[in-house]
Amino acid sequence: MKYGFIGCGNMGSAVARAVCKGAGAGDVLLANRTPAKAEKLAGELGCAFGTNEQVAGICDFIFLGVKPQMMADMLDELSATLESRAESRPFVLVTMAAGLSMQQIRMMAGSGYPIIRMMPNTPVALGEGMIQYCSDDVEPEKMAEWLAAMAPAGRLDAVPESMMDAASAVSGCGPAWAYQFIEALADGGVAAGLPRAKAQAYAAQMLLGSARMVLETGKHPGELKDAVCSPGGSTIQGVRLLEERAFRGAVTDAVLAAYEKTKDLGKK
Repeated sequence: MKYGFIGCGNMGSAVARAVCKGAGAGDVLLANRTPAKAEKLAGELGCAFGTNEQVAGICDFIFLGVKPQMMADMLDELSATLESRAESRPFVLVTMAAGLSMQQIRMMAGSGYPIIRMMPNTPVALGEGMIQYCSDDVEPEKMAEWLAAMAPAGRLDAVPESMMDAASAVSGCGPAWAYQFIEALADGGVAAGLPRAKAQAYAAQMLLGSARMVLETGKHPGELKDAVCSPGGSTIQGVRLLEERAFRGAVTDAVLAAYEKTKDLGKK
């Protein structure tokens, strides 16, 4: 098995779905603290399931999909297995834990193994994710192999490790706020007389299309916003109200709050 996953929570399972598409389900092995969860997901994806020890013992890329506060204990249990195979069959650790640096992961794992640190978001399950990554001591051919396996997940962007926590606060946490925005827009539509299903579909498609406009035109969001706001029209009145309610300031503060919390996770 080339690709092993330790942890099949929301993020681990989303990335596993993408890797099964990019590398083939036959090369993927899943493990989870609750074995039934890994077994169920493996059945859906057509891949294998096993134990943490099996993933650590045979996989070339070992995805660490456990919560930051659980990482030290989990790696401590696997340190002997990892050390015993380090020279005979090299591997790459791939961490998805928010707030934990590559150096911290290495200290927990017990040696200086090649490592990739990635910050995905849940839309990777649909191939529309945003994944920032950095690495240390990973051979170019191994990095190319990993990037090919991850390609179906969405957009990948290499960044310095110093930017990873900020990236996490924007695209890692951002989907939750996007869902809140869609829900609020749909609530407004319902209040104005739309059926709930239609209001939700309209809001979601609008956000999808607007995001594509930003990515594909390269224009500043402010310029695109201005193009929707006709003089004396309906849209500018909504913009005015959102400005009065400190919409942009609240969103910025949410990002900063998430950033500070992510930094705190690395200190515990």
